[in-house]
Amino acid sequence: MANRELLDKLYAQVANDEDARTCKDISEDACREVPGNFFRIITANALTKIGDLLINPKTVLAWLITAVGAPAWLAGFLVPIRESGSLIPQLMIGALVRRYPVRKGFWVLGSALQGLAVLGMAVAVWWLDGMQAGLAIIALLILFSISRGFCSVAMKDVQGKCIPKSRRGRLTGLSATLSGAITFALSLLIFHGDEDPTRAFYSALLTGAGVAWLLAAWVFFTVDEYPGASEGGHNAFREALGSLRLLKTDAPFRRFVMTRALLMSSSLASPFLVLLAQDQSSLPLLLGSFVLSSSLASTVSATVWGYMADTSSRNVMIRGGGLAAVICVLAGSFALWGPTVSWLHWLFPLAYFILAIAHAGIRIGRKTYLVDMAGGTKRTDYTSVSNTVIGVLLLVVGAFSAAVATLGNDWALLVLGVMGAVGVFSALSLEDV
Repeated sequence: MANRELLDKLYAQVANDEDARTCKDISEDACREVPGNFFRIITANALTKIGDLLINPKTVLAWLITAVGAPAWLAGFLVPIRESGSLIPQLMIGALVRRYPVRKGFWVLGSALQGLAVLGMAVAVWWLDGMQAGLAIIALLILFSISRGFCSVAMKDVQGKCIPKSRRGRLTGLSATLSGAITFALSLLIFHGDEDPTRAFYSALLTGAGVAWLLAAWVFFTVDEYPGASEGGHNAFREALGSLRLLKTDAPFRRFVMTRALLMSSSLASPFLVLLAQDQSSLPLLLGSFVLSSSLASTVSATVWGYMADTSSRNVMIRGGGLAAVICVLAGSFALWGPTVSWLHWLFPLAYFILAIAHAGIRIGRKTYLVDMAGGTKRTDYTSVSNTVIGVLLLVVGAFSAAVATLGNDWALLVLGVMGAVGVFSALSLEDV
């Protein structure tokens, strides 16, 4: 009882509730459990985000591939597998999850499998060499990404059932800030000195990340979720195809998917900033600077974006998208036409930091917008359809940006900046929800 009273007081401070009844769009039973569920979900989210930052495929895993002696070209598969592998299967996953009135178990399963996959990577790094180690990492990353799909679909639905509409943005923001602060502190301890990390270092890093996901699964299992809407069905594939009709029949949802597709340029642009810096210098400290930039960006911006999203998630997408577009165009232009100076490579971690802030806004804005624009079973449909479509488009646009990058990484940034600007104009056409 004392713990419950403490959680109620903490939630009142964080949520800034003047009215005890703020949960107008969830059940009375779920409303009573909001304070405890709020902090359980924050804790689980923070643990998974710590793991995400520790094995970032854009930085850490890419360096890890070469560290174990695998061919460098394998690193080119990391980001597409990491992103699309978790998004494309979600149409089928959504059809499966939709059958069950209580869905937190799917998130627990997904998080546990991600933890086991990362622990498997730690074993592969310790025991295997060369191509064998690289292929083992790729195979385990596929398992990791598919497992992530279960978490993505289930989280939005559980959050929509357990957390009131006006408090979802700050939940996402606070969890990102907490994980960013912890990871920033860990980065200061991990990435220092001027020597390349050892294999034991990478194994320990992966082990820590894997344990974080297993702990997150245990925490999320304690969430008090009440049964909600469900729809049965014997043919998940038929149900998945039926969900795709939303793109034709639901105009607001179609505009949202188009906007999200254009704004994904902020994610695709990040590796090109890293590559531009590596063109100038191969200092191991650069890896640490990018990891620090990513974690610090979450720390300083996520909570602010979250509170802003509770007022207007549409405006958060617009502001984040605009900032990302400006950074991409400025960084690409400077790399292409700017002066050549010895300290040029240190400008790219700064640009990466600002881009990460912008991307955090886009992510929090579109996640909050998606959860708020639908309820019940439709929320699961919206999540699975949009994520599957985005997963396919990531492969297409990723291949296109890679082709443009043959002209230079700077040109890829310019093209992605223009794409993001178009996304901002598309976001302006969305309605507030």
